[in-house]
Amino acid sequence: MKILLLGSGELGKEFVIAAQRIGQTIIAVDSYENAPAMQVAHGFEVINMLDGEALDRIVAKHQPDFIVPEIEAIRTERFYDYEKQGITVVPSAKAANFTMNRKAIRDLASKELGLKTAKYQYATSAEELQKAVQEVGIPCVVKPLMSSSGKGQSTIKTENDIEKAWQYAVAGSRGDVIEVIVEAFVDFHSEITLLTITQNNNPTLFCAPIGHRQERGDYQESWQPAKVSEADLYEAQDMAEKITEALGGAGLFGVEFFLTNDGVYFSELSPRPHDTGMVTLAGTQNFNEFELHLRAILSLPIFEITLEKAGASAVILASEDSANPTFTGIEKVAALPKTDFRIFGKPTSRPYRRMGVVLSHDSLATPIEEVVERAKATSKLITVNP
Repeated sequence: MKILLLGSGELGKEFVIAAQRIGQTIIAVDSYENAPAMQVAHGFEVINMLDGEALDRIVAKHQPDFIVPEIEAIRTERFYDYEKQGITVVPSAKAANFTMNRKAIRDLASKELGLKTAKYQYATSAEELQKAVQEVGIPCVVKPLMSSSGKGQSTIKTENDIEKAWQYAVAGSRGDVIEVIVEAFVDFHSEITLLTITQNNNPTLFCAPIGHRQERGDYQESWQPAKVSEADLYEAQDMAEKITEALGGAGLFGVEFFLTNDGVYFSELSPRPHDTGMVTLAGTQNFNEFELHLRAILSLPIFEITLEKAGASAVILASEDSANPTFTGIEKVAALPKTDFRIFGKPTSRPYRRMGVVLSHDSLATPIEEVVERAKATSKLITVNP
């Protein structure tokens, strides 16, 4: 099969590697040359994916069997036309279109499906943001409707933060939609990602829950399995199955939840492998998240997902701008037991850009906190040099 991958970051790279292993052909697309997934794909294209005509052109050129989105900033309304042409959009045109915009997915979850979410409002200007904050209450969280990796996300703690939050959200927004969602602060004790795999001819499956910690709206560490009560896990699985069924199609969804003393709250959803799911590269499961996504796309039956080890991931961040970043400390990490790493191969760096990840694993009998602390400590051994 020929797969057109729209977005070629580190998640796309691991997906291409999984696809190469079972003989698929991949064309990787992004807005800049030498993106990580391009380095391992059969071919590549460099376009602005918000340019609908450019997108139409490469789809016509390559005639793919599948279109697999990896990022948010795509002219996703074109996907409906591609489906009419007989191309499979992953997981579906509806799923990709809805989840590229926080407004569509939040309204689907809250208004149509009745899932428990934080109280929320939308704003298209600083003045509307002021009113939305008054409605939702302080503290609250402001996010661009289109963004990724926490870009443009901030917390409003006082009225003096509102104007700054608007400017920051606009600066961090992707695409041409200048609108934000304002969410009431949820008093949660933990966050989880529930990797949910929908299949064309087989039941929906769930991976063991993944815990994660964020800074600046972007994950810093993730671990599997997360500690979740049986009741909360059942509630999260029920919500995940409802919303993925409503979106349709086959593939892996990263569904995020807040766990509170008041139960489980739906947070966000990505119709593709999730950054926190990189912990599965530590061998925590019989299939990692990229292999699961690919098998579901190709309608290869997945009989079961088994938890094999406890694992953790910790990000390697750049601290400076560089046109040719290098790394030191890799040999120290390589010498450690029950440890691995990935360097993503991004051609440039900037402060807080995720450049790699350290992976740690141990037996399921090992306290997960020990595995996480080992990954965190190990990630500090690698330095990104300008």
